[in-house]
Amino acid sequence: MNRPDDATGDTPAAGTGFRSGFACFVGRPNAGKSTLTNALVGEKVAITSSRPQTTRHTVRGIVHRDDAQLVLVDTPGLHRPRTLLGERLNDLVRTTLLEVDVIGFCLPADQRIGPGDRFIAAELAEIRRGGRGTPVVAIVTKADTVEKGALADHLMAVSHLLEADDIVPTSATQRYQVDVLADVLVGHLPAGPPLYPAGELTDEPEQVMIAELVREAALEGVRDELPHSLAVVVDEIVPREGRPADNPLLDVRVLLYVERESQKAIVIGKGGSRLREVGSKARLEIQALIGQKVHLDLRVKVAKDWQRDPKQLHRLGF
Repeated sequence: MNRPDDATGDTPAAGTGFRSGFACFVGRPNAGKSTLTNALVGEKVAITSSRPQTTRHTVRGIVHRDDAQLVLVDTPGLHRPRTLLGERLNDLVRTTLLEVDVIGFCLPADQRIGPGDRFIAAELAEIRRGGRGTPVVAIVTKADTVEKGALADHLMAVSHLLEADDIVPTSATQRYQVDVLADVLVGHLPAGPPLYPAGELTDEPEQVMIAELVREAALEGVRDELPHSLAVVVDEIVPREGRPADNPLLDVRVLLYVERESQKAIVIGKGGSRLREVGSKARLEIQALIGQKVHLDLRVKVAKDWQRDPKQLHRLGF
């Protein structure tokens, strides 16, 4: 993990007990990783969706504390791959796991431990056998969705699944034990100065954040197969010419790629109604992100079977 060396502001002196480092959340798709990242950071830096495999890019969220700086690395869900895209996403996760200071393994309380969880547990065990010794914190997410007895049974099952350094039940939406989890993660970080300037919440490029916000809006309320087939690329961000200095406008042009004509029809909707809804929602999020008015132009294109085509994967940034 590349550690920035240009953090500015008030840097704690050596020997003050300040800690800093990277934590990675891993788990099967839709385990609550992105929602947990947002809850810990306090701002929306990772997209969330009710559909699995939403996150396609590593997103860092930065937690600033008086005693520590915790840099959260959010990754795609680690899963048994069925396409070339799936293999590349898994490679991204494995590379990240080898570089962080602590791993958070997210296991949702409202779902039984299944083959996907056992697959990830085996991957983490392999990393430890390789001599890395990276601490693993088992995070039981969505703890507010089950009864206390069921939660206790799930915690016991998690303890049997893997040798975790800590097990923490939490709920990002209810902020149940979010601060406790932060304390536990910070406890596994090495001593060191801040890695990022005070107030910085993420180091993701603006274009990546905009693409993720559009993708999140496009995923809401669509069929299960679409999240795996939707890629979003920001084509252009340019200031609108002739606007007054005190009322600027950005023209943001975004391309949404799907694999089949039938999927294109889903994204666009009858008479373009759904695409307009996606644009309205994403535009508000983008304006909040960059702090100025935006004209958002969305275009949907078909890139046949792009998940299995190395050339198209490269062109789309994977």
